[in-house]
Amino acid sequence: MNVLGSECLQPVGPGVWSGEIGIPQGLTPLDWIGKEPLIQALNNMGEAELPFALDDLVVEQMKDCTILRMPLLEDEPLYGLGLQFLRMNHRGRTRYLRVNSDPKQDTGETHAPVPFLVSARGYGIMVDTSNIVTFHCGSTIRRENQHPSDSRNRNTDSSWKATLVSRCVEIRLPSEGCRVLLFAGPTVIDAVRRYNLWCGGGTLPPRWGLGFWHRVPKLYTDEETIEEAEEFRRRGFPCDVIGLEPGWHSRSYPVTYEWSHELFRDPASFVKRMEQQGFRINLWEHPYVSPEAKQHARLEPYAGSHTVWGGLVPDYTLPEAQHIYKMQHEEEHLRIGVSGYKHDECDGSELTNHAWMFPAHAAFPSGHDGEQIRQLYGLLFQKMSDDMYRKHNRRTYGLVRASNAAASSMPYVLYSDLYDHRQFVRALCSSSFSGLLWSPEVRKANDQEDWVRRMQTVCFSPLAMLNAWGDGTKPWSYPEVEGIIRHYLELRMRLLPYLYTAFARYRFEGIPPFRAMPLVEGYAEASIAYHRASVSAKETLNTSDAAYGRAGLREWDDQYAVGDDLLVAPLFAGESSRDVLLPSGGWYGFETGEYYEGGQVVRITCGLEQIPVFVREGAVIPMMPAITNVPHPAGTVPVEWCHFGDVPGVGLLYDDDGETFDYETGQCSWVKAKVYRDDSGSWSGMQQVERTVRVHRSYFHGETSWKFGLVRI
Repeated sequence: MNVLGSECLQPVGPGVWSGEIGIPQGLTPLDWIGKEPLIQALNNMGEAELPFALDDLVVEQMKDCTILRMPLLEDEPLYGLGLQFLRMNHRGRTRYLRVNSDPKQDTGETHAPVPFLVSARGYGIMVDTSNIVTFHCGSTIRRENQHPSDSRNRNTDSSWKATLVSRCVEIRLPSEGCRVLLFAGPTVIDAVRRYNLWCGGGTLPPRWGLGFWHRVPKLYTDEETIEEAEEFRRRGFPCDVIGLEPGWHSRSYPVTYEWSHELFRDPASFVKRMEQQGFRINLWEHPYVSPEAKQHARLEPYAGSHTVWGGLVPDYTLPEAQHIYKMQHEEEHLRIGVSGYKHDECDGSELTNHAWMFPAHAAFPSGHDGEQIRQLYGLLFQKMSDDMYRKHNRRTYGLVRASNAAASSMPYVLYSDLYDHRQFVRALCSSSFSGLLWSPEVRKANDQEDWVRRMQTVCFSPLAMLNAWGDGTKPWSYPEVEGIIRHYLELRMRLLPYLYTAFARYRFEGIPPFRAMPLVEGYAEASIAYHRASVSAKETLNTSDAAYGRAGLREWDDQYAVGDDLLVAPLFAGESSRDVLLPSGGWYGFETGEYYEGGQVVRITCGLEQIPVFVREGAVIPMMPAITNVPHPAGTVPVEWCHFGDVPGVGLLYDDDGETFDYETGQCSWVKAKVYRDDSGSWSGMQQVERTVRVHRSYFHGETSWKFGLVRI
């Protein structure tokens, strides 16, 4: 047993420590992504200390693994660990972090199991490895820590609990070794920011990526796709991206990556025609290469020992395999204007009636085994495709079904074949702790109420998409509520300047654009106050629930923040009211103007035509007209600054060309808008350029107008 301590963990940046336990083996997420940490942004955050001594970390070498143990307070909630559908606070749980396309059990397996744990005490710990890691999040009791009173008689003691209060986190590491990093706070969001910045900062999507997406049914032809896209324009519904599902390939399951010339007679003309009408094209694909693919023979020497659906499983950790993939994609897709990809089925399943993944013992030419390749496969495709677009100075934005650590800078949003609305909202919350983005995409609905509630949620998410691949649904499929759907698609477009600015802060400052409540300022105080009031009302407190964090505090994993100033509290089918926890300060109904005092829980009742959205008092939100698609960078759009409430406020607006990486060389600007009362007592507003390095053509600054006070959206 060894103390990890200061001899192993060394400071490598402000509030960041790194060290190796044993001898790390194989490619890791940080190695593969290869982004330089944003040291200047970390410097701007300043130094920070951990809430415990480094010597409190203990390493124990076991027969077939290494255990890293760290201290845990009795009332310490634990978050993170990637995309999680079933729980946000992992206190008292064991998390087995394996990539899995069917995460239906509360085990930790998921599409994106990120070995990055975040504590409510204000620190995070990351394990950088391509192997599976298991986190015992206060679910184990060491003999030396057990208290005599912990042992109770279940036969007669009604206070008996299966999960006792643990005093430690135990992490099962690969036996050969790995790299471990610690990120200080002092707050939860500070620890998350440092993690994101160390991984290269967050992604900044192209502006069109934040518009509305629609995926057409499988086996659609070019003419059917064009007709469906044109119907969006005829009906005046916003849409920026059309996604092609299985069928555009000459063969799929396994795939060729080549166009079907039966369904798409002239792909280049098709993509150009769509672009002229304001639509970008996103292509579905998966990793497994058909024997009929032109590049099959070239990839065969670089493939693994097992196949999937009869297709090769290329080892894309090898430069030779990457080159073959990139050259074909650049020539047949990027050259004609394809804007991005949906990387499907790079996760795997072992369900008894639906098993299809290569095994952990599969061998690959690089020397990696099936476990390592599977854990990294989603990252491999994200990085390869991002590199292709960077080569041409074009930003992309797409979908992926598997990911891992260090993915903050990757322009990809996760999705799933699961379809529980409430779990989808929880996934949106949980992803924000780990540098991930999530789309609660809409595919179908049980009825028009379910349809509206799902569409309202997706319009307040990182990627707003209707995936009609299976049943051909459209935004107007339920005529009785078509007006509601139109309203929220248009509101999404109106909020695009605000959303784009939130993503810019993600890119440069590491601040998640969509945030779970523990990442929101003023949440902790309001949550504790609500809990105390609830306990007082019940006149009882079951202290054994402390194993789940802060004596059973409600997680509030069904609401979230968008940027600094908006809070979204979705309703689900069958609901017309709900409790909403408002952080400290004043809040207004974003669409109603009704005032609410924060620091408490409020009961909200509203009809189907509205999703509860709140805006901070004093917020200054940049908005634009509800146009049907994001204009070409050569165009401009007017901006309206909307001020909410009866106190002065400040808003930010980020601007660049929206398409290229020129912003990385300074061709961008930040505009600050200040709202104040003038000498006459009337509201006034002023803009000033806050930061700019090189002159660039303004996009959002064609015209500016203002709304003050109790704004109604």
